[in-house]
Amino acid sequence: MSLKGSFSRYFDSDPDRLHFAAHSHHPWPDVAYEAHQQYWLDSVALVDDKWTHIFGEIIPEAKALVAGVLGLPDPTTLTFAPNTHDFLVRIFSCLEPPVRILSTGSEFHSFTRQSRRWEEAGLAIVDRIPSEPFDDFEERFLRYVEAGAHDLVYFSSVFYDSGYAISDVARLVGSAPNPSTYVVVDGYHEFMAIPTDLSSIADRAFYVSGGYKYAMAGEGVCFLHAPPGYGERPVDTGWYAGFGQLESGVSDVVAYDKDGSRFAGATYDPSGIYRLRAVLTWLDEVGVDSKAIHDHVSTLQQSFLDTSPEIGELVPPARHERGNFLTFRTGSAEKLYVSLHDRGVITDYRGDRLRFGFGVYQDSDDVKRLVEIIHDII
Repeated sequence: MSLKGSFSRYFDSDPDRLHFAAHSHHPWPDVAYEAHQQYWLDSVALVDDKWTHIFGEIIPEAKALVAGVLGLPDPTTLTFAPNTHDFLVRIFSCLEPPVRILSTGSEFHSFTRQSRRWEEAGLAIVDRIPSEPFDDFEERFLRYVEAGAHDLVYFSSVFYDSGYAISDVARLVGSAPNPSTYVVVDGYHEFMAIPTDLSSIADRAFYVSGGYKYAMAGEGVCFLHAPPGYGERPVDTGWYAGFGQLESGVSDVVAYDKDGSRFAGATYDPSGIYRLRAVLTWLDEVGVDSKAIHDHVSTLQQSFLDTSPEIGELVPPARHERGNFLTFRTGSAEKLYVSLHDRGVITDYRGDRLRFGFGVYQDSDDVKRLVEIIHDII
């Protein structure tokens, strides 16, 4: 399977480029361009009335599509924001400091930086469980979850710095013994990369993700699933969180909507929601779901591993499940990245880890070209 023909604008911009960083900034398909243009057209045609159209049609349709991908029983538990950091600080604002946090050593910069700053300010006490060795990570993390000593449990379902995919997210979520503990799953490297079913944990865990990577919708469109009964009145709040209460006027108590929008912020650019809606609709129309995407990517990854010269240590080892990128630990990560970039190959690196991302805009010929270039470099 290859959907190359649906990325014509991207390929026309630089036909010789080999982009293997889908895990970082995924190329946009043509439908995203058309959706972005439609937002502009709606804005000039409807002006102030565009918000009625956006909140009444665009957002509900986008929520329904996201809920379908994730197996969520109720799309109204979802809300949108420009980034996942907005949701992180809003969830944190529901808890009394110092907040006892359990997390991993492999969380993305947004959480890592913020949680470290909370520690510096005396607002949080954080236990970070190292992700390596991978063979026993889930058992080690599970023991901490089962201890019930934390107010907030935050972990990624797929680690950004390796691609390691947790085998049983529901088991970790369900092991928190105290029902008052907030559990947050960061699914940014999972959404639209590997099959996801949140139906069994929809009433227990928060889930954050967005469109920048595998959903092919670009920046500025992230979403949160908020389980009912958790965080009913976030202290960090914006006027969108009470959008349904506007007509009733200001009361003595700050009012919140009852659904997922209680975690909404304030005015943002909704063009990303247009793009996300368009991409998910297009994938539905062509019959491509997360499983089909992951199967296609896994085939390309295996072809790469079978034919590429040794780059470094594969992280995690091949026996583990992984997301849609390959990570190699090597002291030459930066040098290889630069050499590849000079040859028109886009990858990325983090410290001593070189990452190759795969997607539906690639085929076996692209992998063959990539391997040939690596052979030349090494």
